[in-house]
Amino acid sequence: MAESAEVEAAAVSVGPLAFEDFFEREYANLARALLLLTGERAEAEDLAQEALARVFERWDRVAAMESPSGYLYRTALNLNRKRLRRQGVRRRHRTESRPEPAPEDVAETRDAILRALRSLPPAQREALVLVEWLGLEAEEAGAVLGIAAASVRGRLHRARQSLRARFGGPDA
Repeated sequence: MAESAEVEAAAVSVGPLAFEDFFEREYANLARALLLLTGERAEAEDLAQEALARVFERWDRVAAMESPSGYLYRTALNLNRKRLRRQGVRRRHRTESRPEPAPEDVAETRDAILRALRSLPPAQREALVLVEWLGLEAEEAGAVLGIAAASVRGRLHRARQSLRARFGGPDA
């Protein structure tokens, strides 16, 4: 009986340590990806922390998955979609409109990139961030988003086309 308690204690200590390693490996990239989606550092960090907290709650199942990172990113994207829906509801119920605040401490180039990304529809932005920023293949991004790889490629094409039309480029 004492042996089973020791084995169980050892298993519990391995789980959180494995999650800590996962957290260390994923947090910075996740927060950067969410910054590109949200345009606001505090919002991105909140979403990243919430996504990781949800993954931690299910770590025993998530750790056994083929792609725990994919599950994490899917969770974060779903949280961002939920945030966007809430903002849309608030906007519809709000009578006054406020101009979007421009972050003063952000360099000009970074601000231009964030504005360009914000100009894209969320679906295109998600595909662009997953493939171009995080380096996922279309198939991997499709698994994260819950869509076919061909749909990811289509979203990427439209996103790139929009950015070229707005900022110019070799094919503009």
